[in-house]
Amino acid sequence: MTVVDSVLAWLPKPLRSVMIRHRELLKFAIVGATTFVIDNGVWFTLKFTVLETKPVTAKAIAVLIAIIVSYVLNREWSFRTRGGRERHHEAALFFLISGVGIGINVIPPYISRYVLELETPHVSLLVQETADFVSGSIIGMLLAMGFRFWGFRRWVFPDQLGTRRRELADEHD
Repeated sequence: MTVVDSVLAWLPKPLRSVMIRHRELLKFAIVGATTFVIDNGVWFTLKFTVLETKPVTAKAIAVLIAIIVSYVLNREWSFRTRGGRERHHEAALFFLISGVGIGINVIPPYISRYVLELETPHVSLLVQETADFVSGSIIGMLLAMGFRFWGFRRWVFPDQLGTRRRELADEHD
């Protein structure tokens, strides 16, 4: 049983049929969940150790690492039947769109910390950390995810170029 089949088995029947039609989005979401764990693991590790005074920088580094993992997983799994560009061109577009995604991702924690001043000593440590998590790991990530899904489908792995990749994928199935 594949990962997608395992996830689909847990869903209620009406939702399952919708997700089968949007299998690519489901795969993208699974990759996103995986990179969410990587992103937050790296972010909190950096934020509570070597980049304690620079939480936004720590978030940007964490997102960059998660994006590298995301490229490999999306290219080889989520969008494996799309694309057809030369790998270096595809990778350049992927990282360009992901770079814009990093910018989108760090806007909410930047606003939280430096505009709304949700940082110590203005607020308690608990409020600061909750605001960091909500702004960086939920709001920022959701905004960036929506942008990246649209950008990847539109420019990095466009369906109209997918003949070559799709044929290769069919040969390996």
